[in-house]
Amino acid sequence: MDCYAVIGNPIEHSQSPLIHRAFAQATGQALSYQKIEGPLGQFAAAVNRFRQQGGRGLNVTVPFKTDACAYATEPAESARCAGAANALKFDGSRCQAENFDGIGLVRDIVDNLNCPIQGKRVLVLGAGGATRGAILPLLNAGPTRLLVVNRSVGKALELVRFFHAQGASTGVLESGGYADLGADAFDIVINATSASLTADLPPLPGTALHADGLAYDMVYGQGLTPFLQLAQRAQVRQLADGVGMLVEQAAEAFAWWRGVRPATQAVIRQLTVARV
Repeated sequence: MDCYAVIGNPIEHSQSPLIHRAFAQATGQALSYQKIEGPLGQFAAAVNRFRQQGGRGLNVTVPFKTDACAYATEPAESARCAGAANALKFDGSRCQAENFDGIGLVRDIVDNLNCPIQGKRVLVLGAGGATRGAILPLLNAGPTRLLVVNRSVGKALELVRFFHAQGASTGVLESGGYADLGADAFDIVINATSASLTADLPPLPGTALHADGLAYDMVYGQGLTPFLQLAQRAQVRQLADGVGMLVEQAAEAFAWWRGVRPATQAVIRQLTVARV
């Protein structure tokens, strides 16, 4: 039986085993899936042990996504541009790496939430790894404007300059700080910061949220986060957290490993936490 796993630290909270076992059952795939708590500073050694035991692929979560990209012998463009990988596939001495986070985000927004990105104004809060992995898939979805804002404006500027150097349009992809938003309103606002994990809120003015738009928090399982509460007060029509992104990126990894893409709706419903 083929063996797969998710590696992170901490890892006990991970829903990946539940998700992938559900996918395997639905698609008739024979595989095992486990959690690995990787010792900090020993990512490569932990992966090598898993490979020696016959492991075929890994999902990678914090804090090892940058380590995974560096470990791979064949990082895909998605991983190279993000500087991070969330999925590895092993074939002999080869190790391929992908970053499916941004693809999962776009698929959730466009397909599950029925919210086209093409022609829309998109605002992303934060300039960390989550944003870095999302930029290319978001740009490929065709927004008219993609603005990245961050508390440290310099970090947002550095991130956007990197993607401009990779060929991203300077007329679409922009950077700035929260104070630069003014009265601009955006059709889609994505919270890619970790603020919701500590019940914090980025310094976002409510005017940035278009009432007929989408407010999307990448954090999942936290119910009505401070960011989503702000959107609710601004009477934003559609609110969503990152559970769909989580499941969709897992489905991309599963299809990459097994050659069959599972349906996702039942698993998303199973993992969704009521926003109260």
